[in-house]
Amino acid sequence: MLTIRKAEPEDAGQIVPLMSLIYDEMELTEFESVPDEDPQQMIRNAYERRALLGYIATTLVAEVDDKVVGMAFAYPDTNETAVNRVYEQAAQEIPSISDVDFFADPEAFDDEFYLDSLAVDDNYRGMGIATKLIRAIADHAADLGYPTLGLNVDTLNPLAEKLYRRLGFRGAGQIMIGDHHYRHLQVSTAQKVLV
Repeated sequence: MLTIRKAEPEDAGQIVPLMSLIYDEMELTEFESVPDEDPQQMIRNAYERRALLGYIATTLVAEVDDKVVGMAFAYPDTNETAVNRVYEQAAQEIPSISDVDFFADPEAFDDEFYLDSLAVDDNYRGMGIATKLIRAIADHAADLGYPTLGLNVDTLNPLAEKLYRRLGFRGAGQIMIGDHHYRHLQVSTAQKVLV
């Protein structure tokens, strides 16, 4: 049975491989010359802190049989700097990445609740989990008074973009993150995402 719930600090270890999927797809040059375990430790350090679990951001997890199989991480556009600071502090404890500037490129657009990260375990894809996580984040954003949910999708990931557009997201601009081109998409939180 699938459950969508707010993440807790003890979920950090299960969030790490999901966030690592995203970082791998982004091909961040900052991580090319460091051991894989260092960015993973940064992720663990960040998600063990309550700031990303409900204070300045919201992290939801999808759970099947006590296993976290998906996650969604989002925050108000005005909190992007604070979110970045949490990651920077988490990286300070790791010598190989303590001085790396991961957040040179702003990602959120003005006046939106920004879906920064969405990942589903490869073994659980195609089961509607991503859609349910998006719906839960959109509902949460609406409850907080945000009329718009935004996200970025890599132009090299047409399958993801097709999913988002099927769910009602529309183009709102283009953005560069690192050396990848992204489309910024938005949807009204009042619009019911098809689940």
